[in-house]
Amino acid sequence: MHFTVEPAPQHRLPLYKTVLCVTCALLLIVNGFSLFHNLQSLRGAQQSLAQSARVADRLQYLNVLVLEAESSMRGYFLNGREETLRPTTSAPAETEAEFKELETLLANNPSQLRNLAQLHTLVRRRLRLMGQAVDVYRDGGLSEIVKIAKLSERRVNMDEIRLQVVIMEQEQNETMAHRSAAFYQEYLKAILLGMSINALAIFVLVMFYQLVRRSFANRAQVEHALQSANETLESQVHQRTEQLSLLSRHLISISEEEKIRLSRELHDEMGANLTSISMDIAAVAQQLQQREPELAAQLKRARATLVETVEMKRRIVENLRPSLLDNLGLCAAIESYCDEFSRLAQVRCDCDVAAGIEKTARRSGDLSIALFRIVQEALTNIRKYAHASQVSVTLTRDQHGLILRIIDDGIGIAATNIVKPMSHGLLGMRERALLLGGSMSIRRGRNDKGTCIEVNIPLPQPNVLPAASAPVPAAALPAGTGGEVASSLPPALSAVLNSALHPPADGHIPSSPPCSTPPHIAPDLSDPVR
Repeated sequence: MHFTVEPAPQHRLPLYKTVLCVTCALLLIVNGFSLFHNLQSLRGAQQSLAQSARVADRLQYLNVLVLEAESSMRGYFLNGREETLRPTTSAPAETEAEFKELETLLANNPSQLRNLAQLHTLVRRRLRLMGQAVDVYRDGGLSEIVKIAKLSERRVNMDEIRLQVVIMEQEQNETMAHRSAAFYQEYLKAILLGMSINALAIFVLVMFYQLVRRSFANRAQVEHALQSANETLESQVHQRTEQLSLLSRHLISISEEEKIRLSRELHDEMGANLTSISMDIAAVAQQLQQREPELAAQLKRARATLVETVEMKRRIVENLRPSLLDNLGLCAAIESYCDEFSRLAQVRCDCDVAAGIEKTARRSGDLSIALFRIVQEALTNIRKYAHASQVSVTLTRDQHGLILRIIDDGIGIAATNIVKPMSHGLLGMRERALLLGGSMSIRRGRNDKGTCIEVNIPLPQPNVLPAASAPVPAAALPAGTGGEVASSLPPALSAVLNSALHPPADGHIPSSPPCSTPPHIAPDLSDPVR
């Protein structure tokens, strides 16, 4: 399977979407600047209105100061007390302060500054005349004041002051009205501009919403298509995985059948031929012992080589199909292999097989060979990679089925190696367990050390067979059948006949080992042929 390592392509936003986004952003920025400008204009108009109001207040206050000064002077003329003259004496200083403030407020209005200068002149002259009148009263008394009052200049001067104040207030009101009208026009323009910008922004947002909606619909369609493609791909992968798993299990079954067939042929045909050759060589060697001792010695060496060949054939047969598995059963085969593993690997191996499993294992040859191959593969991996000092193999049974555990205290198996594609041994063990409808799990061993391989094989529930399908006992066989024949034959032939009449559950007749006794020691070639 090929996996690409190229980086994903850089997808950019389409140009029209970028333009819409930029336009919307610019509209929002323009709207913000317009709002800021409107706020500044409003602030300026408010300041202008406040300034105009202050100018009007200062003018009124200035007029009040002049009137109070004149009233206090008249009161002084009537009662002659100096405290009554206090507003008149303080009027010049206060009016000067008011004129300075008015000059500051009207600094940007030249016409009003001219009117203010005229008013300043009139007020000064009026206050000077008041001061002269007070001096005259102090020198000449009230009669002199009456003479001065008959003159019209004094009244005219006061009327000029009032007229100048009215003129300035009128001009200030006109200025205020003009500024208010200008502010209203600016405010109206700002409102129209803001409404236009908002309308345009809403239009752009609606277009952008339509584009986003369309993009979302396209994305939903693409996601649906991708999900459908993923589901189809997952279905194909699951189907292909199931096919490969079935093929693997079929190949395992075919491999075991081929091993059984090959071991039978090696044991029966090749074993018989090698035995016949050994007998012939022994007979010829015995005849040539006296006449041709050199030829007899060569025949002895040839017979020794033949015995080694028989031993090699036995080992090959044992590797293809353990004879203990067919002759003594699963429990004996597992115990024997554990002892052999302990002897070769110099590792302590504890084997514990529960009672009653042998009867269950004999019902199915596939179950026996699968469990034995799993134990064989697990112990082989432990011997090669685990560096363990102690191994335990347990085979038990519960209400659900058989449980096989192989536990070691070695270095353990890395998680990456468990799912590694090249872990053929683990995959073969798992496929053998799946072939029997079971499962295999791999985890850490005792005290989080080493590895624990657990295989669970379910067993079918025992069914009660009807009486019609029960096997017929040998005593119930009619005359001339296998019972009488078996009783009339020698024990060896009787055993062969019984095994042929009652084959084991796996469907094949167990074969005997190539030699009744394993030929670990070469026989004496000088023995007579038996």
